[in-house]
Amino acid sequence: MSKKLLLFILVLIPFPIISIAQLKEGEGKTNVHGGQIWYRVIGKGKGTPILMLHGGPGGTSRSFYQFESIGIDRPIILFDQLGSGRSDYHTDTRLLTIPFFIEQVKSVVSKLQLESFYLHGHSWGTALALEYYLQYPKGVKGIIFNSPYFSTKIWKKDADILIKTLPDSIQVAIANGEKTGDFNSAAYINANSVYAKNFGVRNGRLTSNLDTIMAASNGFIYNYMWGPTEFTATGTLIKYDRVKKLSAIKVPSLFITGEYDEARPQTVRYFSSLVKNSQFGIIEGAGHGTMHDNKEKNIQLIKDFIQAVEQTKK
Repeated sequence: MSKKLLLFILVLIPFPIISIAQLKEGEGKTNVHGGQIWYRVIGKGKGTPILMLHGGPGGTSRSFYQFESIGIDRPIILFDQLGSGRSDYHTDTRLLTIPFFIEQVKSVVSKLQLESFYLHGHSWGTALALEYYLQYPKGVKGIIFNSPYFSTKIWKKDADILIKTLPDSIQVAIANGEKTGDFNSAAYINANSVYAKNFGVRNGRLTSNLDTIMAASNGFIYNYMWGPTEFTATGTLIKYDRVKKLSAIKVPSLFITGEYDEARPQTVRYFSSLVKNSQFGIIEGAGHGTMHDNKEKNIQLIKDFIQAVEQTKK
């Protein structure tokens, strides 16, 4: 066969190329050490996809259904971290390490053959997004840190500031619970509810037609890694602090917080200042559950950020 004929045949043969267009809507599972994790692709848009990392640890991806409309422009990919939601349940503490959570993200990236994507993390998911990027920066086009957590010490300090704005009886109940270790008293449980109403989800959780299967969070994982409540840290993350690593981020980044967020605006603005050329946005009227308290503003900030990134790249 002549070289010219061979070249002609090679041109005609369509080689398999992994592209965004091949990312189809639907659900699936991927294997990791310890079980299977469930994922879902939402949206038929042809833009660069967004891989979303939920909070907790031990939470679920259900709140990300509120971002469904972004799928018009680009697919959003959500998954439940192993042990919670629609992924396999477990209480194996050997699996509850940051390196293992990073590998879960990597498993989804590999399964879907993502060559270029945005990372979006919420709460604990922002720490996971940072950790993933530090280990596997290739392919990450930009990062959205929504209500970020990068340091337990700073989180606890912010919580103490917020607690001081609550009624004296609530402050006393929290102080007593932390002093005695009794996190099951009626007073402490009530204090947790008051705190959540003020700084968690302020306006009630939104529902979605996509959320058709009960997917529960895993309280064991939350307690083991974090603690009994958002403002009391007793778990394995108690010394976690990666703030100094924020300066290592070299991709466009957006830091988002709610006006009344547990991740206080002053703190999140400081985090943003540590990342070169990052953007910062506040969602009015929102607590930590920004996608529930002000869904429209949350989506708009994400879309505006991505549009700015992609216009700059042109």
